[in-house]
Amino acid sequence: MDKPIIEDEVWARIEPLLPPAKERRFRYPGRKPIPDRVALTGILFVLKARIRWRDLPVGMRCGSGVSCWRRMRDWQEAGVWDRLKTVLLEELCTAEEINFSRAKTDPSAARSGKSKKGAELAEDEQSACEHTAAETEDIRRGGRVPYAALG
Repeated sequence: MDKPIIEDEVWARIEPLLPPAKERRFRYPGRKPIPDRVALTGILFVLKARIRWRDLPVGMRCGSGVSCWRRMRDWQEAGVWDRLKTVLLEELCTAEEINFSRAKTDPSAARSGKSKKGAELAEDEQSACEHTAAETEDIRRGGRVPYAALG
């Protein structure tokens, strides 16, 4: 692999959001788990390439596709993806990099002429940028994500 999928700067933002590794049993500990960064690389590759988990190339050294899938499932149950979305959205809002005035829904998802769904979504995303710094810090420490912050 020539270029890493996850750059160091991005990994530095993601790593604190991940749950701590499970302790290994003393007796019959089994194989050591693959590192989180390696698992995330495998997860992103499978999702980006749109391949089956079992087709993850061995040459990437990301472990098996099943290992990456399990890690993704565990992180989903732990709420990692929601916290990551919230933290990255907060950073983009702080930097004023998102233009919500052009946000709209997929036309197939909106009711024709009867709903202002696109405008409602844009307002919801804007309100996600308005939560307090204390809530953001709580999210970064792994606390519960306020419902309003999820949008």
